[in-house]
Amino acid sequence: MHRPSRVPVRRVATVAVVAVCLGYAPIAMTDVWPYAWSGAPAIGQWLLARTVSAHYVSDAFATRVGPYRHSLVPLLVHSVLGGLLMLLGPVQLLTAVRRRIRLHRATGVVFALTVYASMAGAAIYLARTKPADAFSGPAFWITLATILVGTVLSATFGILAVLTRFPDLHQRWLLLCYGYLMTAPLLRLEWTALPWVVPGLSLTQVNQLAIMHLGLVVCLGALLASRALDRRETVPGVHGSWAPWPVLAVAQLTGAGALAWIVRTYLPWGAGGHRLLLAYLLPLLAAYLVLLLRQRAAGRQGHGWAREEWRLHLVALCLSPAYSAGAALFLEHSLHLDRRTAFTAGLGIGGGMLAFAATAVVSLRVMYGRELRKRERLAATARPRPAASPAPAPAPALSVTHPREQTS
Repeated sequence: MHRPSRVPVRRVATVAVVAVCLGYAPIAMTDVWPYAWSGAPAIGQWLLARTVSAHYVSDAFATRVGPYRHSLVPLLVHSVLGGLLMLLGPVQLLTAVRRRIRLHRATGVVFALTVYASMAGAAIYLARTKPADAFSGPAFWITLATILVGTVLSATFGILAVLTRFPDLHQRWLLLCYGYLMTAPLLRLEWTALPWVVPGLSLTQVNQLAIMHLGLVVCLGALLASRALDRRETVPGVHGSWAPWPVLAVAQLTGAGALAWIVRTYLPWGAGGHRLLLAYLLPLLAAYLVLLLRQRAAGRQGHGWAREEWRLHLVALCLSPAYSAGAALFLEHSLHLDRRTAFTAGLGIGGGMLAFAATAVVSLRVMYGRELRKRERLAATARPRPAASPAPAPAPALSVTHPREQTS
């Protein structure tokens, strides 16, 4: 009997991402059309009304008429180009994997310009919309603004990395950029799935649950993709660790203390607060276990570079609850938000921002390694060579005569 062939997890993940992107592209492109032209098709709302309920959709989008029409052109640019990015992303990934260099470079230029144009439309919309008038309130507005900044910065760092000949860092930053973009289709999936898991939720409540973990989830996916494409066991110039066990232990203790305070804050808020807390804690615990097990496995296999990258991201993940709690307090006092809204926003942006910081530290690690190797080469070439010792004088030639000649 022949055993069934095992399907690689990477291939399944790639097919799933491509399918989500291709399915979401027309939804994104037509999302804002009904606000510009009466009766225009909105594929996403049509599907949502038939998978959940028409009442669920009408209640959610009835309040969007005013804010969307106030910034209609920027939103049209953002949504149409956002759909185009959903198509360009798989093209970029597949051309990089298959080493179609010229096509990858050409589509990469289009991708970068599209990111900037689409995010410019989103920035104009956010600038013209008060946080209280945003979809699902100020916490959602703050999360959208953070994702926008992260998307633009990661795309910019990816461009700088390829211009300075760091292809591995270029790959990491662009995958992180696309991870931020993937929050849009994943949010739509939660619009459909969560009302079936927790009946009676409004779309506003679904949004609040989703922002508690979407940033963390997409950044973890970008990291898994980066590590799957990078099979190097070592990186030139990278020795030791910037995150030794004492640093990791301190980060874990700090994160545990912050989590205890976050749980204590959410528990008195009833069923709604408990749902928000679970939406944050469960993905955080899953991500922690993935990073912890991966860095241990890399250490056992002797893959020093993989272990270092996993560990740097693990430290950042452990510190994210402390960062989120601090951000919540800052937002509460600076923007005069109520504590529940401030904590929802702080926890929503913490995972994504710390993953961005971890990617920046990984980039510095690689750049420092190259600089270290360069200095070592310069030191080797500048080191004076020992003076050559004089060659020994040749020995005098010996004349050999035949015995008969000597007797004569």
